[in-house]
Amino acid sequence: MTIGILGGGQLGYMLALAGYPLGLHFRFLDPSPEAPVGRIAQRVTADYTDQAALEKFSSGLELVTYEFENVPVEAANFLAERVPVYPPPAALEAAQDRLAEKGLFRKLGIATTEFTPVSNPGELHAAVKTLGLPAVLKTSRMGYDGKGQWILRTAEDVVKAKSELPPVKMILERFVTFTRELSVLAVRSRNGETAIYPLVENHHRNGILRLSLAPAPRLDVEIQRPAERAAQRILESLKYVGVLAIEFFEHQGELLANEMAPRVHNSGHWTIEGAVTSQFENHLRAVLGLPLGSTGPAGHCAMLNLIGDLPESAEVLAVPDAHLHLYGKSPRPGRKLGHVTLRAASPERLALRLSELPAFFHRPDFCLDAALVAPSASLRA
Repeated sequence: MTIGILGGGQLGYMLALAGYPLGLHFRFLDPSPEAPVGRIAQRVTADYTDQAALEKFSSGLELVTYEFENVPVEAANFLAERVPVYPPPAALEAAQDRLAEKGLFRKLGIATTEFTPVSNPGELHAAVKTLGLPAVLKTSRMGYDGKGQWILRTAEDVVKAKSELPPVKMILERFVTFTRELSVLAVRSRNGETAIYPLVENHHRNGILRLSLAPAPRLDVEIQRPAERAAQRILESLKYVGVLAIEFFEHQGELLANEMAPRVHNSGHWTIEGAVTSQFENHLRAVLGLPLGSTGPAGHCAMLNLIGDLPESAEVLAVPDAHLHLYGKSPRPGRKLGHVTLRAASPERLALRLSELPAFFHRPDFCLDAALVAPSASLRA
C-alpha cells in the first residue's frame, strides 16, 4: 500500500518513519531536489501545478495527504478526481486564507481577536482607525514562521509598514495581551472517530517556535475543554480526516483561536516519544480508516527546535531522557534543522533534565527560562 504525500520536508519525513512499521510505502512530490524525504522514499521532483507530474505521481496510490498547507488547492482538487485526498481540499482552502479561516472560526462560534480585511495598502489607515493600535497586520495568504507580518504599535509603524506592503489582500487583527500561546492537536478518522491530545504551551522567538511544553503547565479542564470543543466543531464542519492543529492565545482565562494548520504540526513533535501514539502515526491511521491510537501523554515533555545551527550530537545524547531528531538539511539562518525532545516522569524531573542540556541550549532564543520553573503540568479534573 503506497501513500502519496504532497511536500517533502521534515513533517513528511516523520510521517514516513511512522508509517514503515505499519507496512506502508510512500511517494512524495516536492519542487525541491533537496527535499529531505529523498533519503528514505521515492520522490517526484516537480512543481505542484505540473498536471502531468501530478498524473504520474497519483498512479497506483492508495490515497494522497500533505505535510505542507500551502500546496495549491487546484493541485489537491486535481488529485482528488483520481485518488482520495485527506484532509479534504476544502480544509486546505480554508486554512490558506486568514480571512476565510477567521470567518470559519466565527461561524462556528469559536472566539477570535477582532479583525478587519485590508484589500490594498491604501485601506490600511482606515482599518487602523477602525481597530485601533496596537494591531498586527498579516498577509491574508502565505506566510509562516513570522513571515508576512507587521506589528503596529505607533502611527510611525503604520507609515513604515505601508511603504513595505506587497500588493495583496491582508488582514488587520487587534493585538491582544495574552498570558501564553497554546495549541491543540486533534485527529479525525475516515469513519468519524476522533481523538484529541492535551494542550501544549508554545514559546516563540522572531515568529518561530522554539520550545513546546507538553502537557501545558497549569492545565485544567476549564482550558482543555474549550479547545476540544473548538477542534470538534472544525473537524465536523469540514468532514475532516487526519490531524488538525489549532493555535490559541490564552487571554484573561479564555482561549482566542489564532490559526489552524490542516496537517501534522511542529508543536506536536513531542508526541513521538511523549504520547502513547504519535501525531504522525495517528494521522496515517486516520487517513487509512484504521482505529486511532491513544493520545494520552506518557510523561512530561519539552521539545526544542534546532534553528539555523546544530549542537554536538554526543553532548545532547549524554543527557538522560533526551531524544535527538535531525532532518538532514544544510544549515542556514532561520531554517529548522531538527529538534530535541526530553521526557520525564514529573515537571521537576523535566526541569532538571533541561538544566543538564549543554551550553548550546542556554541561549535566550531557546526560551528555557519558561521551562525551568517546573510548574505542575498535570491535567486537573
